[in-house]
Amino acid sequence: MNLGRIPAKTALLNPDKEALIDIPNNRRITFGELDERIRRLANGLCAELGLNKGDRVAILSKNCIQYMEIFYACARSGLIAQPLNWRLNEPEMVRILSDGEPSVLIGSAEYDEQTQRLGADQNIPSALVFSADPSCRYEQLIANASDSEPANAADISGDDPVLILYTGGTTGESKGALHSHHSLYMGMLNQSIAERIVPTDVYMLTGQMFHIPVALAMNYMAHGCPVVLINFDAKLALDVIQKERVSAFLGITTMINWMMAVEGFEDYDLSSLRNFQYGGGPMPRTVVEAALQAFPCTMIQGYGQTEGMTMSFLSQEDHERAVTGDHPERLSSCGREGFVSEIRIVAANGDSVPRDGISAGEIIVRSEANMLGYWRRPELTERTLRDGWMWTGDIATWDEEGYVFIVDRAKDMIISGGENIYSTQVEGAIHQHPAVLESAVFGVPDDVWGEAVKAVVVLKPGQTATEGEIIAEASKHLASYQKPKSVDFVDALPKAPTGKILKRELRDPHWRDSARKV
Repeated sequence: MNLGRIPAKTALLNPDKEALIDIPNNRRITFGELDERIRRLANGLCAELGLNKGDRVAILSKNCIQYMEIFYACARSGLIAQPLNWRLNEPEMVRILSDGEPSVLIGSAEYDEQTQRLGADQNIPSALVFSADPSCRYEQLIANASDSEPANAADISGDDPVLILYTGGTTGESKGALHSHHSLYMGMLNQSIAERIVPTDVYMLTGQMFHIPVALAMNYMAHGCPVVLINFDAKLALDVIQKERVSAFLGITTMINWMMAVEGFEDYDLSSLRNFQYGGGPMPRTVVEAALQAFPCTMIQGYGQTEGMTMSFLSQEDHERAVTGDHPERLSSCGREGFVSEIRIVAANGDSVPRDGISAGEIIVRSEANMLGYWRRPELTERTLRDGWMWTGDIATWDEEGYVFIVDRAKDMIISGGENIYSTQVEGAIHQHPAVLESAVFGVPDDVWGEAVKAVVVLKPGQTATEGEIIAEASKHLASYQKPKSVDFVDALPKAPTGKILKRELRDPHWRDSARKV
């Protein structure tokens, strides 16, 4: 098995069929053209730059054709792609590069200076920048390389690692989930069945390629379907659906809300849509119901993690039944286990909790789509992957028919706009303010973002600070999406006898009247 050969099948059968439609850069490429560039790039990376099987290739770019061809070229030749989240601050990028030790850093022209600076700072042997200029080193690497099948392509097995996706943030939380060709393929199989992909589909990738949804786009290409690349904007997304006759996409709460709020939404021709998937965090029931009315297609929800792709699904039929009054509460669930996934909800001792909709436990998943482990984190891998089961850290109940309802997130992770935010990371940034004594950070309901970051702060005696000052301080150390959206000041934080801050007592009042669960 070699995921790098995904475009090769359609290139052989239908070379002139469009493979990628790059909206931001106004480029289109066929499967035949793409497959040739993949072969040449794979040969250039290995023959000219001297990369060997298992070497890492870091990528710093927004969505574009080159990004996808780098992914495929790495897979084709046994290299490991290591995408960087361009939204992170540079110190965090440095930490991730130091962890992954890539042999090459490839960036887009937009990140030219940063690519060169990071490459020099981390002593990365090669730093390439791609652009529309055919004389740039990246294009020359492709032009001068052989277009024959890469010599080591035949030696790639399904168990070989192919992709490192970093989750979390600074202060030691960021970690790389390592996937193999086989684990991603099995995740794709899960998706194929849930989404009911057909060869006539046109898929729109709304998320960024440094996240796991890139594998969903590759899955559509494996079915011979074209993929439209955008950097999300609500009006742009609607324009693209209409113009390119998009039939499927993945959206998070924020995206769906913004799309429905576009002026003149009802005038767009969205009749090409067959189905779309939503996920990436809690979705208010009211938004789900509004989307079912607004979009002329079916919907599914997917629950997953970077470590295991998508693991459970709320099906098209579940949605249709729920809005007619048949188990409407299931619009607050993340559905049932996928085709290749086995899910249990267990107590701390590993025993399954009753399927009574009340008893809570941790979601654990057994699936061939689970990651190989965390890159260079053997102890964390051992705690997460136990006897074939992946412990997700998500706390849930389930009903008698196996529908899963997430009720809390272990480790206090917040999901806002589809991005994972760790409370300890935000607290560390807040504590850079000299007036802060203690803080507690958690997620609260937000109809736009799903969850918003809220901080509760205790100031040092005799010190003063405003909400704006706390947010400004945090912003110096965090990406924009990670900073608190609101700050409350209290005299003391609730604590257990052990001294541990009881975040539940702070968080629960905000969720008590919410229609959704977290």
